[in-house]
Amino acid sequence: MTALLSPRWLNLFLLLIWLVIAISLRLINLTAKPPWTDEFSTLVFSLGNSFLPVPLNEPITIDILLQPLQPQPTASIQDVLANLFSESNHPPLYFVLTHLWMKLFPTQAGLVSLWGARSLAAIFGALSIPAIYALSWVTFRSRLISHLAAAMMAVSPYGIFLAQEARHYTLAILWVIASLTCLVVAARHIHNRIQLPIWFSCSWIVINALGIATHYFFTLTLCTEAIVLIFLAWQQNKEDTGTWGHGDENDTGQRRQPDTGNIFDIFSASDKNASPRLPLFASLLSPPWQRVYAVAVGTAVAGIVWLPVFLQNTYGDRLVDWIQSDRVGIAWISPIFQALAAWVTMFCLLPVESPNLAVAIASGLVMLIFLIWATPILWRGFKVQLVQSQTRLTTQVLAGVVVGAIALFFFFTYFLNIDLTRGARYNFVYFPAVIVLLGASLAICWHRGLKKEKWGVNGKVSVVVIWVMGLLSAITVICNLGYQKYYRPDLFVQLIQKTSQIPVLIATTQKTHVQIGEMMGVAREFKLQNTLSASPLFLLAHQEQNSNTSTATLQNTLRRLPRPLDLWLVNFYGAEPEEVKNCAVETRAFPTINGYKYKIYHCP
Repeated sequence: MTALLSPRWLNLFLLLIWLVIAISLRLINLTAKPPWTDEFSTLVFSLGNSFLPVPLNEPITIDILLQPLQPQPTASIQDVLANLFSESNHPPLYFVLTHLWMKLFPTQAGLVSLWGARSLAAIFGALSIPAIYALSWVTFRSRLISHLAAAMMAVSPYGIFLAQEARHYTLAILWVIASLTCLVVAARHIHNRIQLPIWFSCSWIVINALGIATHYFFTLTLCTEAIVLIFLAWQQNKEDTGTWGHGDENDTGQRRQPDTGNIFDIFSASDKNASPRLPLFASLLSPPWQRVYAVAVGTAVAGIVWLPVFLQNTYGDRLVDWIQSDRVGIAWISPIFQALAAWVTMFCLLPVESPNLAVAIASGLVMLIFLIWATPILWRGFKVQLVQSQTRLTTQVLAGVVVGAIALFFFFTYFLNIDLTRGARYNFVYFPAVIVLLGASLAICWHRGLKKEKWGVNGKVSVVVIWVMGLLSAITVICNLGYQKYYRPDLFVQLIQKTSQIPVLIATTQKTHVQIGEMMGVAREFKLQNTLSASPLFLLAHQEQNSNTSTATLQNTLRRLPRPLDLWLVNFYGAEPEEVKNCAVETRAFPTINGYKYKIYHCP
């Protein structure tokens, strides 16, 4: 009984609690929200299928449109790689793992299991809890900070948003956590001028290689790590300029290695093993830096091997058009607000996207009040960690990662015209560092105990309030009242069923598989509901630079189809053909539906 109450078992028990909370939150309502276009890409490519067989410029049935979502017994990993490399702009690791994982689940109405695909991302998301605990422990050597970081990661609305999508971001987060752990260890060894073991350097290279093979934006994490290492070199330069060393006068000048008898010594290099300080050039060529350079070279090689694959993709430029736009008027400041929203939702998000306006306004006000109360508390805790000698270095390292990443995001946005702030999911590159710093700040608040914090609330109660806000925020995401899906084909299909009692043609312009995914969402809802006696037809009118091509395709199609007919133009970016003049446009007001801009014509 005494052993069960020991600190070690208590720590494991608490970590298990956070893990259970995390996996439960990530699996609740996992398929309640319909998949969107990016998830359809994951499903199709992970099956080893392709979007190319879907016919363009002719009316097709639901079954033909959904054929890429049907598992093929003969599909192999080679098919996954071939189709992914030719039609997408993502590396293959996650898609290969999903290919193997989805074989474990039965089909749903003949289509791939959405629960099976999303559950893999949810599991990776839950694994980030013990991973963030380990990173926090390596960084601060504090069980309290580790548990607080794990607890906040478990309920983070941003983390749950990523974990409930069949995408690669939760796996990428695990690699970010592992790479940041290596960075913290390397920073300590650089500070203490202790050699990095070869096995550690090789492990760091492998982790970085796997991160790049999961998502190319992992390179942004590597860039922030490079910024931090340059900062550490600059600090050493300031210390070493004009001096030969400040070690023990009896020191022989030979570098001491950490005790290799214990593998964990690598994570706690201390000043007692530190080598004497050296002049600038000798310092930057000293053993700690030599291994760091080797890691940089190895990581660069691991990234360059993907360059030919990335360049050979036909659709690469068109797949990122949505984050490239000219800046006019308010567009100059919108990235700032988009970035602020993403930062806040890492730990706080109430139902601001509720269809009930009163609920949305009340939620926004409560969030604002909460942030006004919590921000000074968290900022004070961060400043305390930054000035304490035991935590200053590692706090600077993680803060450098966060600040460096934010600077890169705004550099891409304002100087390269690539607005990374539009995709909140891209913040995965520094999300773990934010959570660890959040845990470190909360630990200072917790240590204050009964001392009053802002507005008369004591320290421990403040920590509990912040965590409960995170839990409520997690529930908000699970119920689709925050971080709502970009596409709502379920609502769109309900509208079609209520409006059209005659045969339906749904027409859209097609440029890449993104538009095919938009229509797949609609077709899948019809397939699963199976409520229409006459299923709709779909027209994917291919469009290059000239929008008249899609107009001509629609014109020819309407001439051939029998009447009566309801024409639904959905996300159709082209001139309306002459044949439409013979149809009556629907003049009633209809609701706005996420992802689907539509217009209805009744053709008698």
